[in-house]
Amino acid sequence: MTEQYTALYEEHKKLGASFTDFGGWQMPLKYSSELAEHHAVRRAAGLFDLSHMGEVAVTGPQAAAFLDYALTGKLSAVAVGRAKYSLITNADGGIIDDLISYRLGDDSYLVVPNAGNAATVAAELAARADGFDVVVQDQTAATSLVAVQGPEAEAILLDLVPSAQQDLVTGMKYYAAAQVELSVGGSSHPLLVARTGYTGEDGFEIYVPNDDAAALWQALLAAGEGRGLVPAGLACRDSLRLEAGMPLYGNELSLDVDPYAAGLGGVVALSKDGDFVGREALAARKEQAPAHKLVGLKGSGRRSARSHYQVLQDGNSVGEVTSGAPSPTLGYPIALAYVDAAVSAPGTSLDVDLRGKPESFEVVSLPFYKRAK
Repeated sequence: MTEQYTALYEEHKKLGASFTDFGGWQMPLKYSSELAEHHAVRRAAGLFDLSHMGEVAVTGPQAAAFLDYALTGKLSAVAVGRAKYSLITNADGGIIDDLISYRLGDDSYLVVPNAGNAATVAAELAARADGFDVVVQDQTAATSLVAVQGPEAEAILLDLVPSAQQDLVTGMKYYAAAQVELSVGGSSHPLLVARTGYTGEDGFEIYVPNDDAAALWQALLAAGEGRGLVPAGLACRDSLRLEAGMPLYGNELSLDVDPYAAGLGGVVALSKDGDFVGREALAARKEQAPAHKLVGLKGSGRRSARSHYQVLQDGNSVGEVTSGAPSPTLGYPIALAYVDAAVSAPGTSLDVDLRGKPESFEVVSLPFYKRAK
């Protein structure tokens, strides 16, 4: 696979980032300390380059009806300026990707798939568009995505927003988006700003043409001076999303997983009119209680579970860890795991096989961490 570089790669090099491959992209893993970056997002703010994510525009008179058919959610019910978390599944109900779709106008949506699945989702949407009066355009290669996350995120962003438009930011609800004028590089740029996030904190995502990405990155760093903002890499993004109990495709979600086992049955709109890809299989799966369920595990010791470690009860395997790490915020090990439904209730005591030694964990309700409002 050819290595891909975001428009901000040189900015990350200047800041001394360590890089890692993620979905074929060379992405900043951390800049100094992943622990410090994690705490900065929880206490102040972190600045992330998410330009490896996909952006697929869906426009046309039948855009809403098409997405109702292509995705599991009822996208036609989403108001202009709002967003919806949904899934794209295959005909068997397996999860191709989880994604966020923004309704930018009556006949205009932006679908945002995960990095490793961006090309697959764009191709799948294009294939499913046959017979619909829509245009599916993959804009990933021309678009950068920058996110500022944390309690100081709103104040930092407002430094770039003219007074006449600041209400667009302060009044923006969770899972909403708007075109906002931002002062970047000495000029004003109308950019799509969203309030969704993947860290468990308040924050914003800004979609920007590649040519303007570096200037936006620099402007946000300058606005964050004195407010505790730090550039943040994928390492702390993973520990933050784990604390927030958010699934990661390739870990918690895959073609071998159906939405009900993953606890995402609520985003499958079986009640919507018309057919959609995977409807028959998903309806059948809903009628059958899942044999395994995704749960949160809280460790009682200091050692952390890791992906693919076995979950045990009385020495017998009852599941497998999908993600695990020490929680910097909470101070104890946490993990996500698929376990037998019979042992999935909160409060159930289980063990995880940590390289031959069982370590005590307890099933707990998700998320592990929830920010104060």
